[in-house]
Amino acid sequence: MATAAQAPATPTTTDPVQNWLERRAAVNRANSAHSTGPRTESGKQRSSLNALSHGLTARTAVLPTEDPDTYQRHIQQFLNEYKPASPTETQLVHEIANTAWRLNRIPFLEADLFSQNPNPQALIPMLATLGLHGSRLSRQFQKAIDQLRDIQDERRRLERRQLTEAAEILLRHQRKGLSSEPAWEPSDDGFVCSKQQVERHARQLMRLPTYYDSHPRFQTDPPPTGAAF
Repeated sequence: MATAAQAPATPTTTDPVQNWLERRAAVNRANSAHSTGPRTESGKQRSSLNALSHGLTARTAVLPTEDPDTYQRHIQQFLNEYKPASPTETQLVHEIANTAWRLNRIPFLEADLFSQNPNPQALIPMLATLGLHGSRLSRQFQKAIDQLRDIQDERRRLERRQLTEAAEILLRHQRKGLSSEPAWEPSDDGFVCSKQQVERHARQLMRLPTYYDSHPRFQTDPPPTGAAF
């Protein structure tokens, strides 16, 4: 019967952290041959950590021992913060959240290394590898955020330009007395914004001191102060 000292330790990767985890898993399997193992659920959960890879480069973000509900709440926090408005934005938000999830795992891996190995000098290669993974994930995280911000900034500029164009049409209808029947709708001119959004934006434009200076065609007939939309 194999003992902890005789447990095989054949590395299957060049990642020293992964190799260490695999060696630990082999030792634990050998020890389990003459051990009844943990009896409580919490004990079984802690024991299952011994056989896990770090998962920092895995396709799936969530490890088997990680709580799926906690992961979903983590994802939702990022969705609530960035409010994606397209499939591309949603994809980038999920990438940001998944990268953050992996980054948050690194301190726990480091703590596990220190708790299991009494020789700090032997941890240097593994800690260095975790540092490299952390740097790579941090760059990936920032790149995804920059891409998302660029896309959202461009979308908002386009939305504001479309709102301004629609508001100007609404104001022209107001001045010409065309806003009663038939009622003008933004969709009549191909806009996807709602009538309420256009009316709100038109009121904002009318409050700007420079609005009539930049729109000479409206200077001769400014709308009444109490104009309603």
